[in-house]
This record gives sequence, structure tokens and C-alpha cells, in this order.
Amino acid sequence: QVFTFNSVEIKVQPSAKVKNGAAMAIVCHADISKSTDFQLKHNFTILKDGKLVFMTVSDEGEARYEISTARSSDTGDYECTVEAGGKTKTSNSLHVWVMGMTKPILTAEKKEVLEGEVVKLRCELPEEVPPLLFFFRKMKMNSTPKEKRVFEPHRNFSVLEFSVEEGDNILQFDCFGKRIVKLEHESSEHSNKTLVTVREPFIKPTLNARPSSNITEGDRIQFECSTVAARMRDIDIILQKNKTILNSVRDEKVLKYTAVATLEDSGEYLCKVEQGRVSKSTKLNVFVSELFPKPVLAASVNNLDENKELTLSCSISGFRKANFSILRKNSNGDLWLKNSRNLTMKVNVNDTGSYSCKAEVRGVVKESKPVRINVYAPVSKPTLSVVSGLPEVVLGKPVRLICHSATGTPPITFTFYKGNEVKKTVINDTYATFLDESIRQNDKGGYKCEARNNHSSGMKTSNILNITVIVPIKNASLGSIPNGKVEDGSDIAFLCTVNEGSWPIHFKFFRKTDHEVLMFERSESADRMLWRKKGMSKQDTGTYYCVASNRANVNVKSHPITISVILATWQKGVIAAFVLLPIAAAVTLTSWWFLYKKKK
Repeated sequence: QVFTFNSVEIKVQPSAKVKNGAAMAIVCHADISKSTDFQLKHNFTILKDGKLVFMTVSDEGEARYEISTARSSDTGDYECTVEAGGKTKTSNSLHVWVMGMTKPILTAEKKEVLEGEVVKLRCELPEEVPPLLFFFRKMKMNSTPKEKRVFEPHRNFSVLEFSVEEGDNILQFDCFGKRIVKLEHESSEHSNKTLVTVREPFIKPTLNARPSSNITEGDRIQFECSTVAARMRDIDIILQKNKTILNSVRDEKVLKYTAVATLEDSGEYLCKVEQGRVSKSTKLNVFVSELFPKPVLAASVNNLDENKELTLSCSISGFRKANFSILRKNSNGDLWLKNSRNLTMKVNVNDTGSYSCKAEVRGVVKESKPVRINVYAPVSKPTLSVVSGLPEVVLGKPVRLICHSATGTPPITFTFYKGNEVKKTVINDTYATFLDESIRQNDKGGYKCEARNNHSSGMKTSNILNITVIVPIKNASLGSIPNGKVEDGSDIAFLCTVNEGSWPIHFKFFRKTDHEVLMFERSESADRMLWRKKGMSKQDTGTYYCVASNRANVNVKSHPITISVILATWQKGVIAAFVLLPIAAAVTLTSWWFLYKKKK
């Protein structure tokens, strides 16, 4: 009894795409070849998405898995495995799609709610398998439905809340679901519509103005805002203008607010009633006509010298009967000066500032625009000096000047002159500076500055400042007499000269052996200096150089010269006497001895 599996096939009847609710069957067929006609037991196993859904044993080579009502949960990949006589064969995978989803069921927790409350909804997709996407819709008359969505990865129902807003009365809700099959969205039909009735917790408030919403400045106006509520608990009535709360009451049906009308009271008023989440409001426009225009403050002069007379006058165009007062503006509060339309005073510098006036008619007070008054003290004669202190500058270096006036009301205009040429104009409080970067050796003419402000006395001029230009030293050289060699005990003169440089010049003479030794130094108002050194000795042999400097603080060093101290003439004679006399005596003695021997 020999057999072999030719194939195992799986198919769906009526097709691989089945409508939701229809019947379907998964058919597994085993094609087996036998050596003889003998009975063979077949074990059929059908899996969906890897999970066992059907199992049977049959003598036949075919098995059917019947599903009387197909649901979307039956969608998946099916495969069949047949085992017989110790041999096993598995079919290819087959995808079955049950098209369409069950109709969702929507329920509402309440059928009647108040404005500001919430409607809790539950949408269920029976017999559907998560993950699922639920869509909830809120609908009301003449309005676009509001939609919210919830993803449910582990259950076939979802719960959601919709807030009930002002103006909602009769609401309808429904829902539908979606699932993903083979990267495609499949939607269910919409659920039943659920009706929810909305009741108002209180009516829209009424806002009135008495005696009218059109009044004149100085009139008293009273606002009254009221509502009718189902229960007067935790309810607020608020009166606003430009987001500013003017008055409010709690747990009362009426709010009242009274004020004396001014031009600034014109505008839109808002009465708002709030309870919990519910808020309703009413608007009212109020127009306040002008009783009289703002006063105008006039000054006899805006810029004046100290100790002069100033007159301030306050007036209202086309209106004379008013209570006037004149004030000086101050950051710490206005300073009252006089209850009158006119004020005359002799001013000093401390009276500089801003002034205004007020006018009062029938309890309405209006203030003019401020007027600026500037009182000037004359500038003092300016002083001009060099910032560094001394009135001198090194050639090629800049010089900074400062012009200062000890007194005078700012702003002060400072003008700098070099000779008769204007170099710079600066406006500052008490001083100004000028940097002159073009210093030349042959500059002629001094510096001066002028200072002036708005005082009638005019301009003041400083004294002329002359600045010394210091020329740095160039090319120092050193010579000696005698040159190079000097006899021991003799005198030598060193001459250090410079080609250029402002006097006085400080000269230094150095001798260099193992280390540098300062031999002599002195300042001279000349471009050279002669130094005599007396009594030269052997120890004075060495290299000599000089260094020259002036107030430019630049040291210029000469090339070195070498001085050798040699023996004097008399020293040479003494040495010769001491050396030649013994030699002469020896020669004489030798000659005598030879003559003596010869004679003998």
C-alpha cells in the first residue's frame, strides 16, 4: 500500500471576496496517488492567520469549513494541512476578504442635557475585530457637523464626550467605523441617529443704559444687566468695557453700575453671564457727546533766559465759564501752581519742564496737552586743555583736546579751531573732546574752542592753547679725540651728536666690557654734547657708545667705537733705560775682556 501526495489545494466558495453576512465555505482538497485501491484516513487542519479554525478526519480526499454568516472578522489568510499515513502536505496561502462591516450601534448616556454639560456617547461595532477607527459626529440645524475620531487598538467599541455649547438646542449624533485591509480603508455604514435635547440654564442677558445710550458729558449714566436662571447658584454677571471689568455680582439676577459720563466712556459695553461652562453675553453701544473741548495752554515764550518773565494762559475755544488751574508736570505727581487761567512768573533754570492746565465744568475735568518750557543759564568761558595733561605732543602721534564749560544749561554746542580753521563741532552737556591726528612739525597757530547754548548772551571763546610738537631723536653718532688710541694718563674727549630732535636732549655715555657701565650723563639744549675724560688708564680700554633721548621717550643708540690705551713716551724711555743699560754694560765688559786676553 504505497501512496504519494500530488498536491493540497485550498479554495473559497463562492469566491475569495464575500459580502458581509453571506455564507461561505473554505474547501481543502488533497490529490493523492495510490499503488492500489485501499482506504486512507485524512486529517484536515485549516488555519487562519496562523491560528486553528477547523479540524476534521475523513476517508474522503476533501473537507469543507462552512461559515453560514461571514463577518469582517473572517477576513484573513487561510491555509490547509493534510496528514495521512504518516505523511503531511500543506497548501498555499489564500487571502479571503469579507467586504463590508457591521452597522455600528450608538447610545447616549442622557437624552436631555443643560448648556455647558457634556453628552457621553458609546459606539460599538459588533462582531468586528480591533484595531478599529471610530468616527463620532455632532449635528444641529443649519450647521456643519462636528466630527471627532478615536483609534481603538484593543476593543470593538469607543466612548467619547461632546460639550454642549451656547445656542445648542436639538442635537443629533451618529457614528461609523473604519478598518484597514491590505493597506486599504474600509468603512462601515453610519449608525442610528441619537437625539439629545438641550435646555438653557439661564437666558441671554439684557443690557440697558439709563436715561439713554446717547448722553452728554457730565450726565449720570446707569447700566443695568439682568438674566433669568433655572437656579441662582454659582452664577456671575459681569460688566466690561474694552476687556476691563467695571462691576460684577454673584448669585444675583441684576447688576447695576453708575458713573458720571465722560468722552472716554463712549464705546461698546459687554454684559456677560457665566455659570460653570456656560457663558452668554449682550453688547450695547454708548455715545457720549462733548460738553466742552479740551483746554489749550499757551506760553508767551518756550525758550527764554533765566530771570526773564514767563506768562502761561489757559483757554477753551468758544467757552469761558470754567474753573481753571495751572500745573507743572512731575513724575512723582503733578505740582499745583495756581487756580487761574493766567500765571506770570520770573523764571530760573529749575523752572525748566512741562506745564499743563485743567478746566472743570459740571464735574467734568479736562486737561490740556503739556507745553515744554526751557530756561537757559549762559555758558561760562570754556577752558581748553590736553587730556593727557601737558600741552605737548610727539610728532606723528595724535593729541586729544577737551573743551569744558563749568556752567551753562545744556545742550551746549562746542566748536574746535586749529588756527582759524574749524575742525569739529560737538553738541553735549558740559564738555566735548577733539582728536587731532594730523600733527606736523611746522604747525603754526594755536588751538581754541567756542561754546554756546540757547541763551541770548551768545558765544564764549577759550584762551588760545599752544602745543609744543616734540620731534623724536634720529641718528645718534659718537666720535673721540684722539681717535681710537690714547696714551696712558692722557685725556680724551667724546662727542655725541644727533641729526634731529627737540631740545633738551639727554645724553648718556656707556663703556662695554663684560657688562655695560654708565660713564656719564647730562641734558643739553643742543644737538651735541662733549664729554672729557681725564687720566685714561689701561682699565679704560674698551668699546664706547652713547644714547640720546628727549620727551618723545625714544632712546637712540650710536654705533660703538673702540678705544685702546697705549704707553706714554716717558714710559717707553724708562722701559728702554732699564732694558738697554744692562745690555750696554755687558757689551762693554765683554769687549774689555777680549782686549785683555789678546794683549796678554
